[in-house]
Amino acid sequence: MSKADRFFESLKDKRIAFIGIGVSHFDLINMFLDKGLQVVVCDKKTSEQMGEAYDKLKEKGAYFSLGENYLDEIFKCDIVFRTPGMYYNHSELVKARALGIVVTSEMEVFFELCPCKIYAVTGSDGKTTTTTLISELLDKSGRVVHKGGNIGRALLPIIESINEDDAAVVELSSFQLISMRKSPYTAVITNISPNHLDVHGTMEEYVDAKKNIILHQNAFSKTILNLDNKPTNELSDLVRGRLVKFSRRTMPEIGAFVDANGFICYNEYGFTTQIMLASDIRLPGVHNVENYLAAISAVWGEVSNEVIVKVAREFSGVEHRIEFVREVDGVKWYNDSIATSPTRVLAGLNSFEQKLIVIAGGYDKKISFKPMSGTVNEKVKTLILLGVTADKIEKAITESDNYNSEKIKIYRVNSMEEAVQKAKEIAKPGDIVSLSPACASFDMYPNFEARGLHFKKLVNSL
Repeated sequence: MSKADRFFESLKDKRIAFIGIGVSHFDLINMFLDKGLQVVVCDKKTSEQMGEAYDKLKEKGAYFSLGENYLDEIFKCDIVFRTPGMYYNHSELVKARALGIVVTSEMEVFFELCPCKIYAVTGSDGKTTTTTLISELLDKSGRVVHKGGNIGRALLPIIESINEDDAAVVELSSFQLISMRKSPYTAVITNISPNHLDVHGTMEEYVDAKKNIILHQNAFSKTILNLDNKPTNELSDLVRGRLVKFSRRTMPEIGAFVDANGFICYNEYGFTTQIMLASDIRLPGVHNVENYLAAISAVWGEVSNEVIVKVAREFSGVEHRIEFVREVDGVKWYNDSIATSPTRVLAGLNSFEQKLIVIAGGYDKKISFKPMSGTVNEKVKTLILLGVTADKIEKAITESDNYNSEKIKIYRVNSMEEAVQKAKEIAKPGDIVSLSPACASFDMYPNFEARGLHFKKLVNSL
């Protein structure tokens, strides 16, 4: 009997609550129901709002606790699976733990049961692209790869089909990591900058959550840190196993870097291997050079140089990340909906040589927009603002030392439809329009993917 078999056998007499029926939980709930387990679905939505998902799960025997008091039912359960979107220290979950109820998550259980090596990536920016690059590199090397986590797919539902020789590559957010007490075989931290302070409250809690990706590693593990990012590099002393660093500015003792001639190289104990020119990377922007350096450092010794070069030249990127949508009347439209923080917006702006028309604004994560204000004034000619944060962004831009009302025009709109129409009205042949929100999407959309898809739909209908 496998570890997974023993785990599911132990749940036979338990009542199990799932908070939230998002993308990851739907497959997981189905799996638990298929195994004949007692499932309670807890969700703010009504049965009507849940639509087809409600009908399917109801037919399979799920019990529901919906609406305003949806969390009441968790106190009648033995185990609670929280969605990553629910804060681990939410008062009701704290109360549940105090009563002896098990509070866990899909990723926590996956880490406990996974039979193969896990490569995990976290960071404030670049983690989705880095996760995808590691997956591509391993896949092109002949490994069976299972990609998931914060990137949108639950892996626990396929746990029984994963073999020891496979590779699991997962993206982990601070919301997932905050409660995790098991770390991966290979851990990558792309960078750390202020983010999600609306939930975590303090930068200290945010960083402490990120630390869990390395705190529980053993001596045979591997950790990849960003030498150029001070908060990340300062975690070096916490590393238990093999420490590898990547840098765009200097040569690390061990790890990938860019040399003075623009070549991506790997250094190990004084022996340097030249891999390719950084300009060979198909994805635009220096931030993507950093993502490649992180990914190369994660798989070095497992993937050939030929595969690294092939992926760099052919990989065209991840949806919603400086994604080219289309060209209309000489105007190029880009979807960078993943840019949910000021640092991510800067990466997007610096990927282009010319001034842009930018659509920004959204949900307030309680982070400052000052870090991007100087570059926005420098690299944006028209700023179209919407959402809850419109006032805060405009204030940061207009109070910047280099603000000039003649050089940047700021417009306010009430919806994405209005934003796209305003951009179309303003743009001239040769212009670039980018959706670069600098914010989460929760004031108008369930997630950044939904926002990006809506933007693309509007652009494609022009």
